[in-house]
Amino acid sequence: MIEGDVKKCEEMRNKVVVIVGATGGIGSALTLKLERTGAMLVLAARQADRLSQLSAAISDGQAIAVPTDITQPDQVEALMQKAIAQFGQIDALVNVAGAGIMKQFNKLEAADLDAMLELNLKGCFYTMQAAANYMKDKRSGHICNVIGILGKHSMPMATAYCASKFGAVGLSKCMAEELRRYNIKTTLFYFGGVDTPFWDGVSLKVDRSKMLRPETAADAILYALSAEPQAVPMEINIQPDSHLFF
Repeated sequence: MIEGDVKKCEEMRNKVVVIVGATGGIGSALTLKLERTGAMLVLAARQADRLSQLSAAISDGQAIAVPTDITQPDQVEALMQKAIAQFGQIDALVNVAGAGIMKQFNKLEAADLDAMLELNLKGCFYTMQAAANYMKDKRSGHICNVIGILGKHSMPMATAYCASKFGAVGLSKCMAEELRRYNIKTTLFYFGGVDTPFWDGVSLKVDRSKMLRPETAADAILYALSAEPQAVPMEINIQPDSHLFF
């Protein structure tokens, strides 16, 4: 193990990390990496069976699984309360949850837009708000929101998705300004095309062999979480070196 990896383990040992969207490609990769650092993990996702499988792969006592629909504020609050009840504190929130509906704008229905805003925008707000309320009490914490490159750049067929992600960037940056006085860091991640199940149901023609690996994204998140206390990595942008779309 190299010196940098040893330091990361020391920085994260016994830190309590809530991972929302833990069963996705990036969430799963991050969970397994954080386990090796000795962090305490609170794993949240909608799919209870997949969540149980992931939790079972973690050392006894190091993780709890909490099925959660982040579009429901009461479920989000229950998630944070269970984290506090089990581990006594919340040191970090990593929000990897998200979904995409890719359609031409004239084929979008009201339900499509509502679905994107409920999960990608409002769900992001609910989790940030609930976690920050507990972090404020201890005057420290770190919130990591995995936005994706479509929170910065537009793309055809992604009207509703981009709208939700651009909104998530705005609310994250505004909340970051308010939370700074409580020593709560906020980091946004703009990954450009990660080979995860997100793309299984997308009709766009993409070359997934050129995409980033979930482990690469997880490494970037771990880097931010284990940064020096006085350092705030506000934004991390990682892109594939090749064009992905046919």
